[in-house]
Amino acid sequence: MNLKLKDLVELLQLPEKTVKTWVEQGKIPSYKIGGQYRFSESEINEWIINNKLKDNLNVSERIIELSAGKLHVSLTGFLENGGIFYGIEGGSVSEIINNCVNRMKIPEGVHRSVLLESLLERESMMPTALGKGIAIPHPRNPIITDVENESLSICFLNNEIDYGALDGKNVHTLFIVLSANPKRHLEILSKISFLCQNEEFMNLLKSRGDPHSITEYLKRKDLEWIKG
Repeated sequence: MNLKLKDLVELLQLPEKTVKTWVEQGKIPSYKIGGQYRFSESEINEWIINNKLKDNLNVSERIIELSAGKLHVSLTGFLENGGIFYGIEGGSVSEIINNCVNRMKIPEGVHRSVLLESLLERESMMPTALGKGIAIPHPRNPIITDVENESLSICFLNNEIDYGALDGKNVHTLFIVLSANPKRHLEILSKISFLCQNEEFMNLLKSRGDPHSITEYLKRKDLEWIKG
């Protein structure tokens, strides 16, 4: 818990009254220690990307830049381990996530019930809606340790659902992310967020693009990131 309220105000570049109100309403992840609010830097970074309160494009580019020279996080590789699923049914967020988990490829050693519980626990803390019809459910803490088991599952909903997004838009697509550590999670989250600013990619999602088209698009982007 290395951030104080004044640090958060400076980071978000918003009026202190606004930030404090959001904290008190539970819109910003926080902890109360000795009567004072404290914030986890990693959780705040993730929250900024999710809610795009700063120039999200620049934030995403910066995180990708900071990861340069480390083990490359390949969206294509993540997707190969996860997969693309269509026609997910459900009338609530919990039903949607449950039905996604039932169809997903699960890493060896991970129980579906444990994964489901982890995803729902994270949603109960703070909705993972990114905006523009996208949500990125993920466990609060990694439930896998091997990068070879990291995965991204793209799940297209049969019907849009209210996910509590700040932009008020219903969600039509879920990106369920399983990563081995917080740094790699933050990088893949930033890459997904970056792509969601791209009209071509968003059109692919809205039209429920076929697996080949989506995979080829991600391969192209992965190559661009590798080349820098």
